[in-house]
Amino acid sequence: MDKFRVEKDYLGAVKVPSEAYWGVQTQRALDNFPVSGITPIKEYTYSIVLIKKAAAMANSEIGLLEKKKANAIVHACNAILEGKFDNQFLVDIYQAGEGTSNNMNVNEVIANIAIEKLGKKRGDYSVLHPNDDVNMGQSSNDVIPTATKIAALKLSNELIKALNELEISFSKKAKEFDKIIKSGRTHLMDAAPIRLGQEFKAWADLIKESISRINEANKELENINLGATAVGTGINADPRYVKKAIIYLRKWTGLKLNQSKDLPAVTESPSDLFALSSAITVLCTDLTKIANDLRLMNSGPITGLAEIVLPAVQPGSSIMPGKVNPSIAEMVDMVCFRVMGDNKTIELATQAGQFELNVMEPIINYCLLHDLIILKNACKIFAEKTVNDIKVNRERIEEMVNKTPGVGLALNPYIGYEKSAEIVKKAVKEEKTIKQVAEDENILQKEKLEKIFDPFNLTTPRKLKGRK
Repeated sequence: MDKFRVEKDYLGAVKVPSEAYWGVQTQRALDNFPVSGITPIKEYTYSIVLIKKAAAMANSEIGLLEKKKANAIVHACNAILEGKFDNQFLVDIYQAGEGTSNNMNVNEVIANIAIEKLGKKRGDYSVLHPNDDVNMGQSSNDVIPTATKIAALKLSNELIKALNELEISFSKKAKEFDKIIKSGRTHLMDAAPIRLGQEFKAWADLIKESISRINEANKELENINLGATAVGTGINADPRYVKKAIIYLRKWTGLKLNQSKDLPAVTESPSDLFALSSAITVLCTDLTKIANDLRLMNSGPITGLAEIVLPAVQPGSSIMPGKVNPSIAEMVDMVCFRVMGDNKTIELATQAGQFELNVMEPIINYCLLHDLIILKNACKIFAEKTVNDIKVNRERIEEMVNKTPGVGLALNPYIGYEKSAEIVKKAVKEEKTIKQVAEDENILQKEKLEKIFDPFNLTTPRKLKGRK
């Protein structure tokens, strides 16, 4: 058997591997862009395939596409969505603008699967054509943005599920640790006491706020430009096909998709994708802070803070026996750094479009979808392998909170800042607690001091009386 078949386009003839389901335009892309070896994210490819399936069914129903061809295209799409042809989508993510190569890759693979279904040989496009039939009423300029949004919404919803799990994990720990008083810290220095549960509750609330931001960004993505075709004017896209295709996409994806009221605007600017990227970047700034706080609180176990114990998930050193590291929190940091860096890439790509089209969609697509995937996985692992099993070193926490100079501010309303500072200074010098020095100095009645230094009172607002 021949190892190649010859296919032609308006640039000339190209050899395509005989076993390949892709065609001439995909082969050109494979030859032109051997850049990274990174291929499209599956959810993105499958979203393009869903659009092709919806388009074939819609165009058939309005009489523009022969029913026999439409059925063959639907058969091909179903086979791809079942995972039978994943090895046919190999175009590098760094490619020509707007994702034309991805669109044609899908068009050609669908066409050749359909051609075989109709009893003919791959490459015989007189039977069924990648452009005229599979791509009927479409352009890369509306297919690619629409596919990106469908994939982003799907992956974003999966991220939200993982974030909900993480928020629940922090909330449970907040309740478990609510009565544990510890030293607060500002500027990395001892500060007023705080309950460990209050710290965990704050982290749970930060996660909640990010979920809200992501949900708001997702609402923008529901407005798609399918039917915009080349420049947003809708040329060659029958409105009847667009309406029917979107109904199918809604049904299959469960997403509240709508055709945008301003197709040129959505075609020329992916700012809605940038908005989602920005929302998950804000999430990452908080996740990094949380992961780093946990790493610091876990530090030690002898020379660090050692307030908590993070679960041991693997040996921490190839040379130091018994060493255990905060491995999961470190992974979370690295994922967040990647997402924050990708956000800058998406920002630059978003402003780099000209006139009626942003040609930088392929890199926006990859960065955003990849970020949603790794963030979902990181958050899920963070909850399951770290947060859920955090333990507290109560003796260490009590020892530090009793000695911390930050407790001294509780005296301010009663004896003033200057006198309180003297008490704190003396306590540090004599290695006593603030309460002990206050009692020694007889500055207030013992009963009053007991109330002031009650651990719970140190971490909640209370009514104050002016000093006499």
